[in-house]
Amino acid sequence: MIRTMLAAGASALALGLATPALADDHTEANMAEETNELPTMSFGEWGFDPATLSPDVDPGDDFFAYANQEWLDANPLPAEFSSFGAFNLLREKSTSDVKTLVDELNAKDPASLTANEKRIVAVYDSYLDTDAIDAAGMSAAQPYLERIQAADSIDALLTLWATPGYPSPLGGGVNVDAKETDRYSVYLSSGGLGLPDRDYYTDTSEKGENIKAKYKEYLTFLMGKAGYEDPGAAAMAVYAFEDTIARTISSDRAASRNVDLFYNPFTPAELGELAGDFPIETMIEASGFGEADRFVVTNLRPSAERAEEIGLDAEAMAKLGKGFTGMLELLGTTDLATLKAWTIKEFLDNNAAILGSDIDEADFAFYGTLLRGTPEQRPRWKRAIGETESQFGELLGASYVERYFPPASKEAMDELVANLRIALAESLAEIDWMSEASKEQAMAKLDSFDPKIGYRDNLETYEGLDVKAGDPLGNRMAAAHWAWRDMLDKLGGPIDRTEWGMLPQTVNAYYNPLKNEIVFPAGILQQPFFGPNADLAVNYGAIGGVIGHEIGHGFDDQGSKFSATGALENWWTDEDRDNFDGLTDALVEQYNGFCPLDDGETCVNGRLTLGENIGDLGGLSMAYRAYKLATEGKDVPVIDGLTGDQRFFLAWAQVWRTAQRDDALRQQLRTDPHSPPYYRVNGVVRNFDEWYEAFNVTPEDNLYLPPEERIRIW
Repeated sequence: MIRTMLAAGASALALGLATPALADDHTEANMAEETNELPTMSFGEWGFDPATLSPDVDPGDDFFAYANQEWLDANPLPAEFSSFGAFNLLREKSTSDVKTLVDELNAKDPASLTANEKRIVAVYDSYLDTDAIDAAGMSAAQPYLERIQAADSIDALLTLWATPGYPSPLGGGVNVDAKETDRYSVYLSSGGLGLPDRDYYTDTSEKGENIKAKYKEYLTFLMGKAGYEDPGAAAMAVYAFEDTIARTISSDRAASRNVDLFYNPFTPAELGELAGDFPIETMIEASGFGEADRFVVTNLRPSAERAEEIGLDAEAMAKLGKGFTGMLELLGTTDLATLKAWTIKEFLDNNAAILGSDIDEADFAFYGTLLRGTPEQRPRWKRAIGETESQFGELLGASYVERYFPPASKEAMDELVANLRIALAESLAEIDWMSEASKEQAMAKLDSFDPKIGYRDNLETYEGLDVKAGDPLGNRMAAAHWAWRDMLDKLGGPIDRTEWGMLPQTVNAYYNPLKNEIVFPAGILQQPFFGPNADLAVNYGAIGGVIGHEIGHGFDDQGSKFSATGALENWWTDEDRDNFDGLTDALVEQYNGFCPLDDGETCVNGRLTLGENIGDLGGLSMAYRAYKLATEGKDVPVIDGLTGDQRFFLAWAQVWRTAQRDDALRQQLRTDPHSPPYYRVNGVVRNFDEWYEAFNVTPEDNLYLPPEERIRIW
């Protein structure tokens, strides 16, 4: 997906495809009527089916539509999806493939199952048994709710918040230290919002007011399920608490991307001083962090001196909330009953799918239908696969790669990655805006990249994680305890460089700057991204662009702040950084001009999406150069009337073939660091001279940019 993930303070940059979207004039208005059947996609004989080209569209006017509109018009948007495209197609295949493996286990004599197989079956079948879940109703949650209600002090509630499986407005975790990458540290942060972003609480438009009203109704419903005598009053108290967080503590999403804000280290004593009268030590001890010697707070509002040091002006500071210390202050002044009500609300909402159909349906009605416009819930069996993967994903992954991932695919990927690295090395040598001193450091970083392809050799076996049939909530809580203990075991130990942040069957990829690694799970190494028999131009334009995108994250506006060792340290000269910032500022302005909704009033946030846009632009640039390296001295044929360069760019466009509902697009534009797929095609290719030549794009075409306005960074 490519999105920025800061779990426990780490900055992992994934391909970010959780919420793909496209422009308003290419959404459901131009789609066939809604259906429950999933679309299919043909890749022809060489990786792209020329029958899907739109002959009535000039590629220079709308390259996305030229490559994709025929397919979009012919394929209805499935009712269970807020968006559907190439990524969803592969994700559905991965889910179906894993279901085949689980079905085979269920077809066996239970007595013949291994211990691991029994665990998989127990989790899957328990989640799938909605009759039993509905019969149990709230009884499964009752012991946990009673424990929350029994908390008679902030210390007691803090202890509960530190217990795996219970929600908390304060978060913590163990990850590689961003300054000393040979050790682990504890990262701390705060959250607390129930709506997707702080701006939802401050939105006074008619649509915004309706969302807030419906959210309050949903909160009232949950408080009623929890047994409150006056659920409306409890709901309003919870909403007021979250509203305060949104208005005073949370930061602007684009401004908070700045990784210079994330690293704020404290000794245990210093953390206690920072917390003041708030009993943070209670939560630290209960979390198992008592022996930690360093705590890194990721959302601390910088002091004036710190702001000056990292180059934040008054405008940038105004976009930052009070952060972690503000949350501690709020928690210290909010009455205990409200904090317990918030905890109960979060517990019920987080576990809605396994607490009865009424809660599950209410949760989907708000978050799925109202916020994202999705008419129908995903089939239960697909969600059951997701639940099983969340608890025993690598056990399933071992069977998945054995069945579905041929060794030849890994070998081909090794070659692609090698060529992409050569391509970037050549590009670094040629660029004229960077000095030799910075180029030397950039080359050192490129040389130290650690590519990981397919799956890790030591897949997790989840030793000690015990689950049982008929107890989906208990299984989920057990998995949370196991994962927490597994994380705590890292403290004081060596860095585990074999660990992956995605399952083998995941259709995605990511870059982790703290380990300077690029990771490509087996799930994404299929068409339309990669085909063992696909045309070379297609493989380089598709998976080559993805590889380049992930490498590019190491050199985007934030990833470029990490060195070859993964440490957060400046390796640039001041002049080079200024040159780089000038190029990226121009890219921000390009994307700010893309406004797909509300008559041009709702636009892409070029600053929020900058890292991903740099990844796309640089990634495709690397992939094109690598394609030329791979075909150097070879006769590149014309296939179905299309040149190699044309096939290369069409492959990139095909990767982002996606339709999305307007409500989902609107949420993406507010919250997602990825640009909608429509612009991940049109916004990128218009910066490539080679694309203009390949498709004879002229100044009369809509996408035309004068050469001096075209941006190439890497």
